[in-house]
Amino acid sequence: MTAKIAVIYYSATGTVRALAEAVADGAASAGAEVRLRPVAELTADGGNGAVAPASVEDLAWADAYAFGTPSRFGTPAAPLKHFLDQAVGLWQEGVLADKPVTAFTSAHNRHGGTEATLLSLANVFYHWGALIVPPGYTDTAVYAGGGNPYGASAVSGPGGDGLKDAVLGAARYQGARLARTAIRLRAGTSSRPVETGAVPGGA
Repeated sequence: MTAKIAVIYYSATGTVRALAEAVADGAASAGAEVRLRPVAELTADGGNGAVAPASVEDLAWADAYAFGTPSRFGTPAAPLKHFLDQAVGLWQEGVLADKPVTAFTSAHNRHGGTEATLLSLANVFYHWGALIVPPGYTDTAVYAGGGNPYGASAVSGPGGDGLKDAVLGAARYQGARLARTAIRLRAGTSSRPVETGAVPGGA
């Protein structure tokens, strides 16, 4: 049993792209089939070169999602928000419901809005009826990568963590956690192991 995961992101300077690649690597290492897709630029002079931009078909294809964006005043960047707005048809059809989703971000400053950006994205996921899968404080990789329980976050400006190995490690862990959750849901099993000798539902 495997799961299909779409890692969809917008990156202005390359920081979020590196996080997205790490998330995708983590998901693949956990056994998922992954599509890594940047969203299209909104300006005529922007572009992603030879890389195919994300489409709503990628959302229909996937069993789970990971979204990445730089923080813009504590909210997602406009290109990613524009992409999410295109998913209204899938939302109306219920295609996005019950699918695991996670998010990651970056900001120039340590207090530049990373947590607010991830919480803002969560508002979209609530409307979809998706199942939010944060990294939480579930692994030492989260602490090492800055300790953000909402999602992997890079601080790209002076004095920040940038893209140190620990930050990318937190992103890889987040991708693997998303993949394991999606695979278990598809298999119809619990996302947490049952302790030996434990009685399910027992006091």
